[in-house]
Amino acid sequence: MGVGVSAAADVAGAVHGFPAALTSFVGRAGAVREVAGLLEEHRLVMVAGPGGVGKTRLAGQVARQVAGRFADGAWLAELAPVGDPAQVPGVVAAVLGVREQPGVPAAEAVARVLARRQLLLVLDNCEHVIGAAAELCAGLLASCDDVRVLATSREPLAVAGEARYRLGPLALPGSGDLADAGGSEAVALFADRACQVDAQFTLDAETGPAAARLVTRLDGMPLAIELAAARVEALGVAQLLGRLDDRFALLAGGDRLAPGRQQSLAATVEWSYRLLDDREKRVFRAVSVFPGPFTLEAAEAVAGPGAGAAVLHLVDCSLLVPPRAGPDGRWRYGMLETLRAYGARLLAGSGEQDAAAVALAGWAVDVAGQAAAGLQTVDGELAAARWLDAEDATLRQVLAWAVHHDPDAAVRLTAALAPWWSLRGRLAGQYPLMRQVAGRATPGSDGWCTVQYWLGMAASGFADAAVALGHFTVVCDTIGDRGASRLLVDALTGRAWNLTHMGRTAEAAEVARGALAMAREAGYPGGEALSLVSLSRTALAADDLGSAVRLARQAGQITAGIPGWVVRLRSLSLTEMLTAAGEVDAAEDMCAAGLALSRDTGSLDDLAGILNLMTTLDLAAGRIEDAATHLREALQVALRTGDSNEVINSLDGCGLLCAATGRPAEAVTAWAAFAAHSQHRESLDWPLDARRREGPLRRARQALGLDRTRAAEERGAAMSLAAAAKYALMLTAPPSPQAPRPSSPAGNRN
Repeated sequence: MGVGVSAAADVAGAVHGFPAALTSFVGRAGAVREVAGLLEEHRLVMVAGPGGVGKTRLAGQVARQVAGRFADGAWLAELAPVGDPAQVPGVVAAVLGVREQPGVPAAEAVARVLARRQLLLVLDNCEHVIGAAAELCAGLLASCDDVRVLATSREPLAVAGEARYRLGPLALPGSGDLADAGGSEAVALFADRACQVDAQFTLDAETGPAAARLVTRLDGMPLAIELAAARVEALGVAQLLGRLDDRFALLAGGDRLAPGRQQSLAATVEWSYRLLDDREKRVFRAVSVFPGPFTLEAAEAVAGPGAGAAVLHLVDCSLLVPPRAGPDGRWRYGMLETLRAYGARLLAGSGEQDAAAVALAGWAVDVAGQAAAGLQTVDGELAAARWLDAEDATLRQVLAWAVHHDPDAAVRLTAALAPWWSLRGRLAGQYPLMRQVAGRATPGSDGWCTVQYWLGMAASGFADAAVALGHFTVVCDTIGDRGASRLLVDALTGRAWNLTHMGRTAEAAEVARGALAMAREAGYPGGEALSLVSLSRTALAADDLGSAVRLARQAGQITAGIPGWVVRLRSLSLTEMLTAAGEVDAAEDMCAAGLALSRDTGSLDDLAGILNLMTTLDLAAGRIEDAATHLREALQVALRTGDSNEVINSLDGCGLLCAATGRPAEAVTAWAAFAAHSQHRESLDWPLDARRREGPLRRARQALGLDRTRAAEERGAAMSLAAAAKYALMLTAPPSPQAPRPSSPAGNRN
């Protein structure tokens, strides 16, 4: 279990996940200074206050200012889209790159990883999941000494050790300062935003006092002020001030349970909403169903044809945030969370909520299907993956909804998203959700079989070959008599792969040969390449190196009609075979190409395996520092994605590295941990790899003697996989400037 924090935060003080500021930060200098000071003294600081008071903006400003204090920077976990409090730890894990695995609670996984980090975690908008956020923070305070948390909410977390900062409204002009009102924070904010919509606006003898009265009537609440300023061009300050009278009279005594300042903010939102015509109101309600940014096309899919013009007007009214380009290059609109919650309440009250959810699900299934098709092509893979990256929040929400309300949509979404989850190293963590989806599908149906296949792929990722084999086998048994198909080829290949890992090589070879014949019959080049790769690995497991290299090269000759992930997998396999055969130059060229492909597409699924192979090549060439660097990154990636197989493989590489750098006790310990977990997790120990470590292991034992060898072996065998990985990370850490560099001659004696 791991996180990509260190890999992503290469520069101390970096900020991650905070959106670019589209408007200037007005006022709050004192608040920024005070909250930053609290973070120096306390490990948990809560910025509390009513909705619309500017908590999120303040937290972002503070994070940017203090990020330099933290080696791993500042990270934002936006909790506003979270509908279920149980999802809070999982959302934080996803932000930090922590891979979820079955049987390990996400909160525990986050705590384990952050125990080794020094960072600021910003939890924004906790109020609707306050209990879950409090529980997570309490756990982090207890186990992560170098982590500090800055949270925002409408109410405190009520956790021991929490330092609370109550954020009030912006400073208002005094009763005698109307002539010089521009000096107050609230008026300065109003003037700044008014100038954005009306370049001719200025504070003068007429507008200054009116603006001062207006912001005072709005209680100095930033969101209310910005909504009012958006109408300056259309109404002018005087009419804005006049309309506030009717608005407050209308909403007096509205929500009895809401705090007073929230009532003032709700009144401002209601007033802004009432300025819309019926079509714009309907579109505003409909787009509140999106949990995150959305494209114009998405708005039209949910709110109906012709909604585009209304969306543009909602931007003008500051009811929607102007569009920004997402990671896929598409422009998306945003919605302030207070406005989103208000719109959702209206949506439910209007009886339109179910229809909006159904429309959103239809749009999500369509997008996921289009992106899934792109993922199956080399040229379209990167664009498709970025598209799904940008829609992640919406896809999560729709899938969670569909599991309970539309099982067919849930199955279709799962089938479409699984390749993307795999690419991003998230597939194993989706195992419980996919089990739930499979449980709602019709047994034996095509969709059910597809989900079973991806359950097998997920189980393969967390190194449970027996469980994976069960899923692949049930697919083969269900559709085996339906004739050749791509799904059957894939399931047969998955069976062969896991049979190999379980040491059943003869059976694996027979299954893989059947998959190869069927792939050729079905005209499925990707399946043909995968079957050849599986046969190559089976030959290597049987110690038939010549056949292993020949089959891997044969897979590499298939170039047309195969997806990028197959290209990378066969590159990894051929590198492995060439390395085993001693064809070092060819192996290094192939490995470098595979590494570049993985980095270019952001593929975490195979990156750890390629880095582990690169480590082996580095050690063979005596490049000790490069080996340590690649091995450390391989461990970090494998921990982040939950790839237990590659964590185990990294332990073997760690033993080789330690042996090559004169650390026999550490080498024996790493290899003992490797041996224990290879057996426990059914991770295959290749015969050639075993022979590679024979000499170094023998010399390490001789150097230690019987008693020290036994102690080192017992220490490694007793380590959990997480502890062993942490140990390996320590052994691969860069040396301090004062420490001597590891020597390399021993690397040539392996």
